[in-house]
Amino acid sequence: MRIAAVVIRILRQFLRDKRTLGLMIFAPMLILALMNVVFTDQEPTMDVGLVGEVQSLQANLEDENMEFILIDSEEDGWERIGESEIDAFLTKEKIVLEGSDPSTNKAILLKLQKMNQPDENKELPFEIEYAYGSESMEMFDNIGPFLIVFFVFFFVFLIAGVSFLRERTSGTLERLMATPIKRSELVIGYVVGFGIFTLIQSSIIVLFTIYILDIQMAGNILSILFVTFTVAITALTLGTLLSAFARNELQMIQFIPLVVVPQVFFSGLFSIEAMPSWLQKVSLVMPLTYAGDAMKDIMIRGKGIEEIYSNILLLFGFSLLFILLNIKALKKYRPT
Repeated sequence: MRIAAVVIRILRQFLRDKRTLGLMIFAPMLILALMNVVFTDQEPTMDVGLVGEVQSLQANLEDENMEFILIDSEEDGWERIGESEIDAFLTKEKIVLEGSDPSTNKAILLKLQKMNQPDENKELPFEIEYAYGSESMEMFDNIGPFLIVFFVFFFVFLIAGVSFLRERTSGTLERLMATPIKRSELVIGYVVGFGIFTLIQSSIIVLFTIYILDIQMAGNILSILFVTFTVAITALTLGTLLSAFARNELQMIQFIPLVVVPQVFFSGLFSIEAMPSWLQKVSLVMPLTYAGDAMKDIMIRGKGIEEIYSNILLLFGFSLLFILLNIKALKKYRPT
């Protein structure tokens, strides 16, 4: 009977906590649905430019996953690669690969090998050149920039959310709200205070990845630190915002599979081009989409802040939006 009483109490507790109940049922379904779409056998289309005499071969070069584009000159090909419009371009003497994704490089070379020479053991009849990266570039060099921004985002989101929640549950927030301090001043103070520690954390993660793990680094390390700190601020403001809707640490952690995990699929770890068009649009509201692109542009393509400013502005825009919503969420503690 005592065991039955414990079982009944636990069941009642779960039934009363609709959020936990819904998370146990719907969160796994959401993540599994995303994984089903992402890992469905959909090979992305690779765009290859044809320059000069090789344009006459377009009719003979047919592949359902490779689109051939006529390009006026080699200079135009380099420009299109720089703008990420094509994955490679082919001339009579050489093939120039964009180079930032080793799997795409190998796929293009393999398909061209099969198209031109049945014997896969023979070398391709032209020189291979890489716009970014090199033949020795490994998969970790490709996904490393995305892993950096993800782990920074994840841990800052979790720590900031739980810490801000404890401020509420311990009564500290209520006591602060009883003072003349404004809601905006309180939120900004928390962001700056936590931001100092996130800056230290971000710097350590970046330095460890670059100098200890020896990941490829083509750009400026100060640009990397700036982008990483921007990601941390975005995660910090989002974590403090969502903590306003949680009653305890468990409910705060429940936001992870709903808010953080889905962003993994849009951060660049997986090919967005291979996803359905409607799902690609979802990536537009995911901060990690812009963070991952910015980090890849710096670390692999060697670009500077002035070339990725749009992604930086969007991340700052997300942070500003989360700050304003956080100020509004604090109205339940004090209207002014």
